[in-house]
Amino acid sequence: MQCLLRLAARTGRRAATAVTGPAVPISPGQSVSASRLAPQTATPSCAVAIMAKASVGGAVKTRLVPPLSYEEAAAFNTCCLSDIAANVIAAAQIEPIQAFVAYSPPGSEPFFAALLPDLQLLPAKEPTIGRSLVHAAQRLFAADYGSVCLVNADSPTLPTRVLVEAVRQLRCPGDRVVLGPAADGGYYLIGLKQFHRRLFEDIDWSTERVFRQTIARAAEIDLAAAVLPEWYDVDDDQALALLAHELLRGPGAATVYEDGYPAPTTAAFLRKLSATNGGLKRFLENSAALKAADFVPRSG
Repeated sequence: MQCLLRLAARTGRRAATAVTGPAVPISPGQSVSASRLAPQTATPSCAVAIMAKASVGGAVKTRLVPPLSYEEAAAFNTCCLSDIAANVIAAAQIEPIQAFVAYSPPGSEPFFAALLPDLQLLPAKEPTIGRSLVHAAQRLFAADYGSVCLVNADSPTLPTRVLVEAVRQLRCPGDRVVLGPAADGGYYLIGLKQFHRRLFEDIDWSTERVFRQTIARAAEIDLAAAVLPEWYDVDDDQALALLAHELLRGPGAATVYEDGYPAPTTAAFLRKLSATNGGLKRFLENSAALKAADFVPRSG
């Protein structure tokens, strides 16, 4: 394991790293009190929480409408959640991870318990992205986890090895923040060894400045940053076209983002939908000339 504290190249072009390690049992889906959030193993665990919204038509993935309908966008969200959860569970077979879903809105416990039975439920409780991240991190650290990773619900093909690398970086000596930069200027993952509120302050959430500003906040408090390979969020039609290009056209189709998680539930949904939704089919056909160069990683 290499412990690198540097601003790494922000690209998905990276060879997979051989990984080994102990598996950690994961509890069945349930909303738990703070006292029941504690690690279930003597080995210091990393709590990995997916920041998720329930699949309600008109409330999630609305920037994918069109080419999707609101109902299709909600169904797409459900598929992404299933694949991202399966990806975290795969990483938990390699590194000591306890998997959570930090969910919203309140009252959506039945949806998440049915969809993600292998994850513990952590109410997000806060209305904004920044405050939801703060709340989730604080609750998990209060439960004595050795480290915490908060992962978005918009990157169903994020390589499992990247999740593993994040956890391993957090096991290295010395305090640090681990960041996974997204192609749109945000981040798909933030990992912490202890809670630092400053990392979530004075951030222009949902803009292309989020990653850059978070790096600046870390520098202000003399906190080292380990930067993972860049990946992409599926939160607009261009990213949806890239995802379809990656999942439906086979390995090597997207030349920037390589070796992604296969996201079988999302792939099956897109394959079926492209056969029944004429608008989506035309959109994907018109995007057939999509070049991965359109998603060239931004400079730091």
